[in-house]
Amino acid sequence: MSRTSRALGVAALALAAGLAGAAMAQSGSIVFTSWGGTTQDAQKKSWAVPFTKETGITVKQDGPTDYGKLKAMVESGNVSWDVVDVEADFAAAAAKDGLIEPIDFSIVKRGEIDPRFVTDHAVGSFYYSFVLGFNPASLKGKTPKSWADVFDTTAFPGKRTFYKWSAPGVLEIALLADGVPADKLYPLDLDRAFKKLDSIKKDIVWWGTGAQSQQLLASGEAPIGQFWNGRIFALQQSGEKVDLSWEQNLTAADMLVVPKGAKNKEAAMKFIAEATSPEGQASFATESGYAPVNVKSAALMPKDVAANLPDKHTASQINLDMGYWAAHRDEIGKRWYAWQAE
Repeated sequence: MSRTSRALGVAALALAAGLAGAAMAQSGSIVFTSWGGTTQDAQKKSWAVPFTKETGITVKQDGPTDYGKLKAMVESGNVSWDVVDVEADFAAAAAKDGLIEPIDFSIVKRGEIDPRFVTDHAVGSFYYSFVLGFNPASLKGKTPKSWADVFDTTAFPGKRTFYKWSAPGVLEIALLADGVPADKLYPLDLDRAFKKLDSIKKDIVWWGTGAQSQQLLASGEAPIGQFWNGRIFALQQSGEKVDLSWEQNLTAADMLVVPKGAKNKEAAMKFIAEATSPEGQASFATESGYAPVNVKSAALMPKDVAANLPDKHTASQINLDMGYWAAHRDEIGKRWYAWQAE
């Protein structure tokens, strides 16, 4: 064997050893926590599986997201979650309260993310709308169009369903149904909103998870109400005869955050980079019916799918004010849960 051949052989062995070492260094696991159901299934397929294949890092799934649990973890110093899918108003409040890590933008490509859905401490997970969903068979062929229809128990009798937790959406829907113009929603007139909700309180069935909302709608137990658009999409994809109205759809984004003190912070940032990549966002949007936050993703998606995402239904679209909610979350929450318990 010549010296050149021997040298090349040694170099090849060294390269192989280096690659093996890099793979070992990347081994391990992170815990990703989200909302469960079809949304988390799509996140696993579109983000976790490719990430593990690329890095060797296992992504363990947990859920549903629980803000109290996240806060308790951080305050106790015993953080078992690495990346958590949260609502945008919680992300804003959590950053202010020191509950989440700054995003490492040397790993995550900030310039590819829609500026509406990225902050120093959080990056968009997906862009969604609250829409009016309904079960035509249970409504005997009647077609609701507006939020006012959800409050019309004469024209549309039966139970209606809304999001259980104190969060952007339900109060705005009540005010819109009561005739408040979209550009006059904030600051929220809480007295007026609760009065409107009082008018149908006995007919409300609350949902706490997306999977529960799907069950209520598909079964006809609550054939009309407020839903995440992606949950309606998933039902339709599975063959359920449900429909929706995009009139005054209420938009926001979920955000990906890393709890303060997460044990696998660097791997968590790499996972967020994968989740928010053009390919990761395009795949998730195609699977879920939620819109991508990466500005390069639309070009990678089937045109028929892209045409039915929230960012294509902007004529009467209303952006939920996350800044307002972050500032008033606790105040509204106290009144909300007290009202529910009455």
